[in-house]
Amino acid sequence: MMYQVLADLVVVVHLLFIVFALLGGLLVIWRGYLALIHLPAAIWISVISVKGWICPLTPLENYLRNAANTDGYAGDFVEHYIIPIIYPMGLTHNVQIAFGLIAVVINICIYAFVFYRQFAKIN
Repeated sequence: MMYQVLADLVVVVHLLFIVFALLGGLLVIWRGYLALIHLPAAIWISVISVKGWICPLTPLENYLRNAANTDGYAGDFVEHYIIPIIYPMGLTHNVQIAFGLIAVVINICIYAFVFYRQFAKIN
């Protein structure tokens, strides 16, 4: 049971990391120093997606699920609501590249606004 809970926790952390990497630049508007954390996260998910690599959280989740003697998900909240967001059906390398490029564009737009706002304060 403990391994199942830990595996579900890894999935939740995985989703939160993805959301932070995509939209965390909005927090930079509030607190500029968060760019030091957000930029590496945004770069990481973009590279992972474009290169078709596997995030280290995925093997960790699989290890925990194997340790819990489960082959998959038992119909819980995580399976129904979070897993399809992180691992959508039809996920191919080309789709991953598109996701990576979308992440880059989203963050360029956010940071352009952040820099514009900073520049507007100076002038």
